[in-house]
Amino acid sequence: MIAIIGGIAAFVVAAFIFFIVITKSGSLSGKKRNKNTDAMINDATKRLAQNPNDSQALYDLASAYFEEQNWEKAFKSYETLIEQISTSNPAGIDKFEVNLRYGLSARRLNMLEQAYKGFSTARTFRQDNFEVNYELGAIEFERNNYEKSVQLLMQARIQDPESPAVLRYLGHALFRLKKPKEAMSFIRKAIDLAPDDKESLYTLAECYHEANQIEQALRIFNHLRADPVMGPNSCLIAGQIHLNTRQTELAIQDFEIGLRHTNVKADILVDLRYKLATTYIHVNEIGKAIPILKQIQSETPSYKDVSVLLGKYIELNANRNLQLFLMAPSADFVALCRKIVMTYFPKAKVKITNIAVNKTEWADITAEIDTAKWSDTIMFRFIRTQGSIGELILRDFHSHLKEVKAGKGICITVGSFTEEAKRYTEARLIDLIEKDRLQAILNSVDGKAAAIGKK
Repeated sequence: MIAIIGGIAAFVVAAFIFFIVITKSGSLSGKKRNKNTDAMINDATKRLAQNPNDSQALYDLASAYFEEQNWEKAFKSYETLIEQISTSNPAGIDKFEVNLRYGLSARRLNMLEQAYKGFSTARTFRQDNFEVNYELGAIEFERNNYEKSVQLLMQARIQDPESPAVLRYLGHALFRLKKPKEAMSFIRKAIDLAPDDKESLYTLAECYHEANQIEQALRIFNHLRADPVMGPNSCLIAGQIHLNTRQTELAIQDFEIGLRHTNVKADILVDLRYKLATTYIHVNEIGKAIPILKQIQSETPSYKDVSVLLGKYIELNANRNLQLFLMAPSADFVALCRKIVMTYFPKAKVKITNIAVNKTEWADITAEIDTAKWSDTIMFRFIRTQGSIGELILRDFHSHLKEVKAGKGICITVGSFTEEAKRYTEARLIDLIEKDRLQAILNSVDGKAAAIGKK
């Protein structure tokens, strides 16, 4: 969840760089174009035509272009000037300034390698300059070199402790270094100075989340849910927090809000859909989950276990009793099992004498069965798992049969029995009912129960 906002981050970085340039550079004071700039450019151009190696003329030309913010021409001029003065030291030309402005021009043109080169060279002349340390720290951040970024930004902060740009980058870099508590202090200060910085607000929420301060994190994520940029991710994390605290209705609300956004990143979109679908399944709203899972499968066929879920829950959605057997709360599951016991033997009188539930794994129902031809105590075990049932469970069931002195046992599962389990029951009075037979029972049990009720 950490690196999610590349495009907007690039824009914000560019905006901060521009802020730094226009406020920190003496030659860029926000003035309109100097009336003498054309004259300076014309004069320098004539001198260079006479002598291409005239460093002072090239310096004047580069300075004029830089002051009028013609970044491309300023960059090319400073690039040529750097080559000329690399082996000499002409009077009146400040190598620090030349390399700094070369870096700033490259930065404005999004030429990061050249910018890094210019700032690094400038730093060999002055290591305590704000712009140099800030710009290098920002570039190291964008390269994911967070340790170096923090070192350089700390140097920049010595010169300007209240710079929003420095505080912002420091906070974000420290968070990516998995130091959320340290990051918080810088990000909070940055937000105080730039309250509209939604990315920093989102990262502050992530810091709270990482530091296990869930209430503070959730408060911010909820606030950001409607934001067009940060909203989808905020909804995703808020929903997961609510799921972790078993607040499924709130989680569903979070995921639904996230999906109402437009232009959601593909990876966030599919995750929101998946989380919403699986949460619907958790609350037994299978009919709502299936269309979402089908949409995911259509657009991202191999995403997680979507194909498996569809195979399982399409079948469940078509059979309400199968849903109850597998997914319903214990009370509803036991009620269904009672129906099966009452209707299992046609035309029999049935008296249920005991019901025992083993957590969510199975239910044992003991009943006295009286038919026209025979009477006996029968014990039913209903197993909810869809997997394979082995011999150990049947051994346990057989011991319970002996305890209640049942004449016969009937073990029913929505899954299947292993070969070992089947061999174990060959010499014992235990009938095994697997998925196919159970489905037939579930399909007819309501009708049979209704018929008994009318008698």
